[in-house]
Amino acid sequence: MNTVFLLVMLVATAGWITSTVTLRVQSLQLKADRTERRLALVLDHFGIEEPEPAGMDEVRALLAADRKISAIKAYRRITGAGLAEAKLAVEALEVAETSCEKS
Repeated sequence: MNTVFLLVMLVATAGWITSTVTLRVQSLQLKADRTERRLALVLDHFGIEEPEPAGMDEVRALLAADRKISAIKAYRRITGAGLAEAKLAVEALEVAETSCEKS
């Protein structure tokens, strides 16, 4: 009986700790997102463009060679971005490059 009680208490404690940590991480993520938005507003206000990461020539070359997946992988390696962010960035770069070629 004691063993079952201890096991239940252990599981409950682990659940409580997990939920507490999850809530804290979500709170920190919201603060980080808010800070990034504010920084973007300040940069826009002063007309400051964020410098392009070194190695973007490789991403452009892969896009020019019609190797989009490799370009996304390279972008992730260069910037440390997640998959969704890298995909959006490479697609935006692809659109920008295409529109520059047409002009």
